[in-house]
Amino acid sequence: MLSNEYKNLSPDLACKPEQILKGAMQVFLQHGYAGTSMDRVAAKAGVSKHTIYNHFQGKQGLFIALIERLVLRNFHNEFGCELPLTDPASQVLRRFAQLILAKTDDPEYIAFVRLLFAESGRFPELAKLYYQEVIQAGHQFLSDYFKTHSEFHLTDPEMTARIFIGSLITYVFSQEVLHGKSIESIPKDQLINALIDLILSQRSGDLE
Repeated sequence: MLSNEYKNLSPDLACKPEQILKGAMQVFLQHGYAGTSMDRVAAKAGVSKHTIYNHFQGKQGLFIALIERLVLRNFHNEFGCELPLTDPASQVLRRFAQLILAKTDDPEYIAFVRLLFAESGRFPELAKLYYQEVIQAGHQFLSDYFKTHSEFHLTDPEMTARIFIGSLITYVFSQEVLHGKSIESIPKDQLINALIDLILSQRSGDLE
């Protein structure tokens, strides 16, 4: 990772990889992998091509470092840090869903997802990293939450967690990545409310 790779560099040199990655992100998201050249990245980052090659050895190394940076900075341990688990179940589930769907408001994130999936065949390890840090981490967090809260009365907490998250991921792809919202727009709150009702309907007594 960047932090280990560059931690022994002087401050002047250590800022170069960050500067290059910021410029590279704009170029990759705008032009895709095939349309990105080191000339474009160098111009956007304000460095020489030689400097880029010194740090990343070329376009492939630069792309890998960039995707790792975006995934780990944006998603690593996100769920556990953001959710107050002592709140009522409906609030925890709502906040969990909002954490995932809030990113659909960020055009840069949607462009990043399109780029990652377009290149998943070329860079399968990066696709796996995204799966592990986002989808699998979400599955694990929600499954553990269901298992430790017996009031849900779920026969299969793990599969229920997958259904809940799968619905949210499908929303992101169908509405944003595939431009589905221009064909049939689905309000986020409508989906969230339906999912929460589905889960809480398994409980006995007061649903709230």
